[in-house]
This record gives sequence, C-alpha cells and structure tokens, in this order.
Amino acid sequence: MPNKRSGGGLSAAQQVAKFLGVSVLAGAVMAGIALPAAGALGLAAKGSVEGFDEIPANLKRPPLSQRTTILDAKGGQLATVYSRDRTVVELKDISPYMQKAIVAIEDSRFYEHGAIDLKGVLRALNKNAQSGGVSEGASTLTQQYVKNVFVEEAGDDPTKVAQAQQQTIGRKVKELKFAIQVEEELGKKKILENYLNITFFGQQAYGVEAGSQRYFSRSAKDLTLPQAALLAGIVQSPSRYDPVNDPAEATKRRNTVLQRMAEVGDITPQEAAEAKTKPLGLKVSKPKNGCIVAAKGAGFFCDYVREVFLNDPVFGKTQEDRAKIWNRGGLTIRTTLDPQAQKSAQASIKDHVKQGDDVATAATIVEPGSGKILAMGQSRPYGIENKQNETTINLSVDQAMGGGAGYQPGSTFKPIVAAAAIEGGMPATQQYPSPYEMDYPSPISACDGKNWVNQENSKLTNENESEVGPYGMKEATAKSVNTYYVELISDIGICPVTEMAAKMGVERADGGKLQQAPSIALGTQEMSPLTMANAYATFASRGMYCTPVAIESITQRVGEETKSLEVPKSTCSRAMSETTADTINTLLKGVVEDGTGTQAGLGSRPSAGKTGTTDFRYAAWFVGYTPNMAGAVWVGDPAHKRKMTNITIGGVWHEKVFGGEVPGPIWRDMMNGALEGKDAPDFNLVNIPDPPKDTGDENGDGNDDGDNGDSGGNNGGATDGGGGGTDGGTDGGTFPTPSFSLPEGFIQGTSNGNGNGGRG
Repeated sequence: MPNKRSGGGLSAAQQVAKFLGVSVLAGAVMAGIALPAAGALGLAAKGSVEGFDEIPANLKRPPLSQRTTILDAKGGQLATVYSRDRTVVELKDISPYMQKAIVAIEDSRFYEHGAIDLKGVLRALNKNAQSGGVSEGASTLTQQYVKNVFVEEAGDDPTKVAQAQQQTIGRKVKELKFAIQVEEELGKKKILENYLNITFFGQQAYGVEAGSQRYFSRSAKDLTLPQAALLAGIVQSPSRYDPVNDPAEATKRRNTVLQRMAEVGDITPQEAAEAKTKPLGLKVSKPKNGCIVAAKGAGFFCDYVREVFLNDPVFGKTQEDRAKIWNRGGLTIRTTLDPQAQKSAQASIKDHVKQGDDVATAATIVEPGSGKILAMGQSRPYGIENKQNETTINLSVDQAMGGGAGYQPGSTFKPIVAAAAIEGGMPATQQYPSPYEMDYPSPISACDGKNWVNQENSKLTNENESEVGPYGMKEATAKSVNTYYVELISDIGICPVTEMAAKMGVERADGGKLQQAPSIALGTQEMSPLTMANAYATFASRGMYCTPVAIESITQRVGEETKSLEVPKSTCSRAMSETTADTINTLLKGVVEDGTGTQAGLGSRPSAGKTGTTDFRYAAWFVGYTPNMAGAVWVGDPAHKRKMTNITIGGVWHEKVFGGEVPGPIWRDMMNGALEGKDAPDFNLVNIPDPPKDTGDENGDGNDDGDNGDSGGNNGGATDGGGGGTDGGTDGGTFPTPSFSLPEGFIQGTSNGNGNGGRG
C-alpha cells in the first residue's frame, strides 16, 4: 500500500493514476475551463501516459527575488533596491487571519485534497457550462504556486513572463504534474508559506510582507481580520481590486472574502458582519525603490555601488551572472560611506552651489591608506535627465562607472609631475628661468624611446606678465607657474610622469590612454573627482596608493539561509618613497598657507592641497587632504559649454571663477564637518630651503597668486556629463588676470596637444 504524503491526501503514484484514470474528464475540464473555445484534442496528445511521463519530474524553484538593502558604514539605511519588492517571511510571522483568508477565498478545500481537487474541477466545470464561459477556475493553491514559480523564473523578460502565464493545455498539464511533486515534497504548511511569499499583491508589492507594508505600513504578522481579508481579495486581480485606485471595488471584494471565511467556519457570522463595517484603514507607504530615493543625498554613491557589483568579477564571471545575483536581491550591503562625511559634503555643496545654477559641483572624500570612499555628492540631484537640473550621470566618477567623460584638472595635476621628478632624483630646490612666455621645449623624450616634437611652434605663458623667474619648486608650486612645470617635464621627460600617474591610479575618465605631450603637466587630460581625490590620498598616506573601494561586506539571504559574499578588497602598493610624498606634502601645505589655496585652509588643522582652473574657465578645482582624509571638489558645466565668467554661483556673482575662490571654500567647509571630532595629525614635513634670489630681477612682485595651467589639446569635445574640449587647466590665485590672448579655439585639436593655460 502506497505511503501517505506528508501533506495529507493520496500519494504521488495514486495522484498520477487518478489523473490518468480521468483523462477523458480532464480533457473536458481543460476544454471547458482553460480553453473554452477549443476542443479536447489538445489534451488527447498530452493526456497519455507517455506524454505525461515526458514532462521533467523536478520543478526548479529559484530563490525568490527580494529587496536589497544598502547601508552606510555605521549601519544606517541608504536605499533599498529591487526588481521585485519582496521580503520573505516564515509562516509563523504571518497573521493567522491572513492564512485563513487566502485559503478560504482561493482554495477552501486546500487541506482536504491533494495537488488536484477533483471535486473543485467538477464544480467549476458545471458552473462554467451553465454560464457559457469561464466564470470559475479549478486551480488549487498548489497549482497557483507552481504557476507563480514559472513567472518568477521568467524574471523581468516580458516574453518569458507571457509564456509562463499562457492558458494552454500543455502548460496546464505541466503545472499539474509539478503540483503533485510539490505536494509530495513540501506539505501543506510550507506550500502555503511559499505561496504567500511569492504571489503579487499589486502596487509593486510581491509577497504578503511587502503587501502589508505597502497598504497598511505594518508587518504581516500584525494584520487584523479586515486587513487580511482585503489583501487576500487583491490576489485574484491586483489591478481590479486595487484599494488605492478603486476603494469601492476593493471593499466589495474584501467583504466577499469575509463572507467566505464565515461560510467555511474560519470566523463567525457576527465577526464577518462586524468586519464588513470597518473602513479600509489604508496607511499607504509609497514604493521606495532604487537610488533615486536614497537617503543622505547618497543617490549617486548608491548607483556607484551597483556599478561596482555589476562590473567586478568577484561577484560572478560574466556580467549576466552578476546581474542575476543583483536582480535576485536579498542582499544586505554595508558600504564605506561615512554618514558624518556625507552629511558635511552635501551641506557644503548646498551652501555654495544651487541646483538651478548654470554650473554644477561634485565632491568626493576618500580615506588615505585604505581607499575607502567616505562621501560622494553633487549639486544636481539624482533624477530625470534635463528636469530641473536633475541628472542620472554621476559627476564624481569615470564614464565606465556611470560618470561622464571627465573634466580637465588643470594645475591640480602639477603635483604628480613634481612627484615624478623628485622620485627620479630631482631636488625640491630645483630652479628654472620660468619666463613669462616661452616656446614648448622640443624635443622632449616620451615612452618607448620616442620623442615629442613641437611641430606647431606652440607657445605657453604664465598667468600674469609679472610672473617671471627664476623660481624654485616651492614658490613655483605655490604660485602654480606654468613655464616652470613645462621646463620641469622637458627636463625629466614625459614617460616618468605618465608612469607616476599610473602608480597613483590617475587615468582618463573616458578610459583612454594619457597622451604623450608636455601639456599633460598642466592638466589637459580629463579626470574625475574620485580619481583626483584618491590620487592625492597617495600623498597623504606617505606614498601608498590604494584602489578605491565602496563595499565593506555583503550578506545574501537565499531561502532561509544567510551567507556572506566575497567583496572587492582595496589593493595597496607603493607609488613613491615616503621622502618623496613628504616633500610633496610640504610643497602643497605651502599652497594652502600662503599660495593660491588660502581660502581652503582648515585653520589649526594641518592640510595641503592644490587649486586648478582650466583656460576659458570651463572648470575649477580644489583637491586637498589631511593625513586622515583626502577630497576633491570640481565646479563647472558638465556639458563644457558655460564659461565661468560673469556668472552667479550659489547666489554670489563672480567676474571670473578661480579654483581657490569657489571650489576651495566648498572643500574647506566639507572637510571641516567631515573631520569634526577626529584627530588632527600633522604631516612629516621636510626642509626645502628657499633658493637665493636674483636681486637684479625686478619683474616679479612676489605676491601674485596666479595659478597657471595649460589650454592646449588634441582632446575632443565634451560629452554630456563630462568636460571635454581642448582648453587646458590653469590655476588662478586669488584674483589673477588671465594673460592668454589667442582667440578661443586657435590651436584646438592640434596634434601636439599644447597651448596656454591653467589658472586656479
């Protein structure tokens, strides 16, 4: 005698025998219920023993897709993201009212029959024959669960979803066989639990917990009788019985469920009558899906976390594999975002640049020595492109990670040139004539034994005619003297600079290679704020470069189990000696103390940094750091069209924008708040003697803070979200007067990529 199934009813073998024994009846049922306009011929082919046995015996039950929760470093919630809003709960955490209501209205004989309810089939057949249509179905709760599994497996592919819901004989037979298997394996209580977690309740809510939260803002375990009846009634047609859009129809359906519960003895007629008098009592919570609703202004950081997950092989061999895990959800992602730093960054951005301004700002903070991204924000919020200056482009990161083509960093690139020179043995006291105007030296050695040649006879100038050397490295850095840095790169060659940049993680935002031209010294290659912040973190950590990381840990819930996933780790390597880094720190501390970056100073807290402003003022920068935090601030037009002259930013009018004047104060306020309450260690400074002055040279006034860069370029025009173009970075001081007099675009697109420029 066959064994009884754990859920009650007939064994699997008996179910199959009984199914086959009523094949003629089943043919009529399928013709009358599933496909009333078709005959029973379709089932005749599928209703044989051979056809039934050909169906695979194992129903694949993929883990249910759930919401993913993204947390900051302290455990605070930043966002929830999901393809389907679902939180899986156990049956014990679902109100008994809900359990009884769904059974009463969907399958009142659920605990009495097996996978197939033959009495229900006959009853439905009779009613449908009387009505001449399909007025009642015959699917058991188990069969409905199996159908939902097919839909879940189809994911977000509309074609596969449609196939999973097809009302065909073949699908019905397949559904019946899998229902038998599920009853055999799971039993009634587990089937009910799974059904309540998988089914759709409308309003983007999948599963009873999400449905309960959506309509009543409470957990499924706390549902009252009227609330449970409402949810149970929605399942048959979530759009028709949507209580938000049609409360009258939803109330009728709820009362039908209550009446049915009384008829089957789950509640008394008095309880049903009383519950019917209750209002719907909705307390609707809007769906909060995705980075667009992220807390703490962290929408773009949230999006960056998603990009990391979809692009890093640690989460799967292929992008498709990684996308499946992401869409399945059930992840809890703890990130590196520091809530104090993020709050300070957003507050400073809001104070200095308005959403509706002609230009935008983006700011990023990283932790030296670990690569952890502590803050990431911008003035144009995450939203619909071109709507009220909203954008989906992350202005802080490279194009491959959701950013634009980047922005020329201007004179903020000069410290990388200095680091390459010092690492190669150049003393920090090195002097050059540094005239106001000069030809680009030629030839200059580049990589692979090649030379750069000034075929265009390109010239460059300093910011002001008063800027005439000789200058040593300390003063040239503080004043950001263009001609000094071009003489420096012509002396050491281009290749050591590009090699040092690579060691510091500095690369073009568009993914292209750094160009082999001396104008690189003046910041003509487009970079992202994250790249520049992390590069300067190398100086702060005394020469150790660490790749940026955004994720601390991930746990994943699969079924009833929770497991930890491997996450990308920061890789740290020595980019330069401690002595070289200490020397750069000494140089850049002088920029903040008495150079072009004085408005970015942090008072008694030791800090260092560099200003940068591109020629024609399409972009302005301040990149700076303390020993425990490094940050970059960029201001400009993402489309690279609006010059920052005669412009109002944050309610303040500027005749000309300089790196020290607009980005500098943003950086200062951002860092002050981010560092509040934290230690204030000092740098390991070195002694850089002042070179002897040529007392006969009266051309320099010694007080000009002009910060120069380079405007030349074989760089292409900007793409949306990134500042391209040919104008180089100049870095102006407090209020220097640009000296570049050639017409705009005069040397745009030349092959050698040189010109004048960078103010700061």
